[in-house]
Amino acid sequence: MHSPDQSSLEWKDGIVPVSTRFDDPYFSLANGLSETRHVFLAGNDLPQRFRPGFHIAELGFGTGLNLLATRIAAADHPGPLRFTSFEAFPLPVADIARALEAFPEARAVADPFLTAWAAGETRFPLGPLAVEVILGDVRDTLPRWQGAADAWFLDGFSPAKNPEMWAPELMAEVGRHTAADGTFATYTAAGFVRRGLAEAGFTVARAPGHGHKRHMSRGHKAAPEPQP
Repeated sequence: MHSPDQSSLEWKDGIVPVSTRFDDPYFSLANGLSETRHVFLAGNDLPQRFRPGFHIAELGFGTGLNLLATRIAAADHPGPLRFTSFEAFPLPVADIARALEAFPEARAVADPFLTAWAAGETRFPLGPLAVEVILGDVRDTLPRWQGAADAWFLDGFSPAKNPEMWAPELMAEVGRHTAADGTFATYTAAGFVRRGLAEAGFTVARAPGHGHKRHMSRGHKAAPEPQP
């Protein structure tokens, strides 16, 4: 079973979980599902890029809202698709279920995930998605990961509150674990994050953010030039 620090969560207006460890909400106060679709799905040109074997990776699993938004977006895709998420502080199933009540569309497809999570499972199917949540400090787990993502959801807590999650060394690992023609998207436009991702091999662009956020960031890692 997952055993996070039960005291690390507060609820804003009774519905939005806020990490007391990082003093940051788990999803947007202005409709987290809409933000996920704008930032992570549209920011990675999804679901248009889905194909069998397409691999999404994520920094920051949180309530699983990004996973469920991906599940909804892939509803008509035969799969298989892969979704790997890195999480240091897993939430208990009761808190996840409570958070998802704010998003009936996501909650409607969440039962297989919640059942697996309640049983302590970190690998489980969800529609066409083969899901794996890798628990532990991402600074340790990502360098050891053998995968390569076609699209990254970079959804750690705010860089101002959790700078370790956005350090250049970790962004370099994101780049190293990205397939040719892979992409990333994130809600933040912080300069040091953008620079770290550029140094990691991405062409980084600023794009309109969601809600009150003026900007977000997205990027593409070009395929290597063929050798003559």
